[in-house]
Amino acid sequence: MRAKTINYDILFRAAIFMAGFLIAGCSAGGQNQQKPNIILIMLDDVSPDVYGCYGEPGAANTPVIDQLAREGVMFETCYASSLCAPTRAMIMTGRYGTTTGVLHNNMWLGNTRGDVYKDNHAFGKLLKDAGYATAIAGKWHAGAQMPYEPEVGFDEYCLWEGGAEFAKAEGSENYQCAWRGDGQWSRYWHPAIVKNHQYLETKPDDFGPDIFCEFILDFMGRKVKEDQPFLAYWPSVAPHGCREGITTTPHRGPTGVMTRSETEDEKKARWIALNEYIDHLVGQVVNKVEELGIKENTYVILLSDNGTAVTAKSRGVERGVHVMNICWGGQVKQRGATAELTDFSDIGPTLCEIAGIEMPEASFDGVSLKSFLNGEKDTHRDWIYGYIGTTRLIRTKEYMIEAINPMLGSPEGRFYLAGNDRFGHTYKKINDHPDYLKDRAELQVILDALPDVVGDNPWWKTGKGMKVWEGYSEEKAVNKHLYNHKDYKYYEE
Repeated sequence: MRAKTINYDILFRAAIFMAGFLIAGCSAGGQNQQKPNIILIMLDDVSPDVYGCYGEPGAANTPVIDQLAREGVMFETCYASSLCAPTRAMIMTGRYGTTTGVLHNNMWLGNTRGDVYKDNHAFGKLLKDAGYATAIAGKWHAGAQMPYEPEVGFDEYCLWEGGAEFAKAEGSENYQCAWRGDGQWSRYWHPAIVKNHQYLETKPDDFGPDIFCEFILDFMGRKVKEDQPFLAYWPSVAPHGCREGITTTPHRGPTGVMTRSETEDEKKARWIALNEYIDHLVGQVVNKVEELGIKENTYVILLSDNGTAVTAKSRGVERGVHVMNICWGGQVKQRGATAELTDFSDIGPTLCEIAGIEMPEASFDGVSLKSFLNGEKDTHRDWIYGYIGTTRLIRTKEYMIEAINPMLGSPEGRFYLAGNDRFGHTYKKINDHPDYLKDRAELQVILDALPDVVGDNPWWKTGKGMKVWEGYSEEKAVNKHLYNHKDYKYYEE
């Protein structure tokens, strides 16, 4: 048999091709096996009914957020607190305020304001320790410990600030940003921002939400280029109020700042416009995810911290604690709107499980959502919990109790048959109905099992506690706190 002639040139070229193929394959495999990225966006002071996907009349035009809800998972009922500080502490720690002692913007029991992240796990530190690059942009307001401190764990930050943080920032000696006129520096036009320990010079035409969005986009791009998994936390400064001239695109009012609305129609128009602009900014993040080619390995979670100001914020009713929760990207299975229940104590454990971090069961009050989001389970949990100050709320898929507050004369709260409804349109009050006494008792068992840090807590005997109680227990404040705004009393009576 005649031996075949070997063409070494062809073999050499084939070897080079295969080597390149294998290297590319290994690189792609490494990218696919890398820990998932996480983008956590939390909007400020806005109820779910403002966004079209929740199906309520008068909502803003929010096509991007609506698309995320359709393509991912939108929880119809998610609970938090009805004020920013207790919600932000709960999301950071995965624990209720009845565990941590953070109950209200003015109620930080014991040394909680300074020690909450020394005594509880912050998700920023947990993910940083697991190899994640971590960044936060927007509004902190979650305790005296700052995001850049070791117990909190953020590598980079760009935050709306003022006061003490300005004093510590490099280059702040000659700062010229806008004073909003109600005790805070501007968060919108000519904003007051500290970025990575340096005062950020801004101009009258600079719009805070744009700056924070750009910071997040830049961080994402850099970390993908460096092939490092990232956590980008964007607790937005918006749409908290409409104190400045805002239309569908950033537009400076006549004075550069502080353009106050004169009519109710104008106020509503500004409010809707600002929320539509938020949809545009969320769209920039989604576009960046697509552009970077990381959708399959990047979870986007969109939340709001509490109900809309005036009509919901600070109230001990469901509208106060009912918040947005939309999850998209990563391995999220498309479910659209779901009646499954969740609350903000679930966020910390969810982030940890996505990141592959194993934690002792007692680390959190909540339960990870990952198995439900990924389609491994079709149910999540039987009940959720909300609170504000000394007021508590609890809900199952069928029943809801709100305004439970023995200290303010409402020891039993108000008990409702809620069923599959949301936003209170058809709730039926069943406080003393004999057919539901057993169901009410079962909810009380859950409430009794949760920590009780109010009432006899020594904090109430401190100077701060007594001062807070004086305003908190005033009749007008109690009547506002325990009941719905006049426009939302569908079911209360």
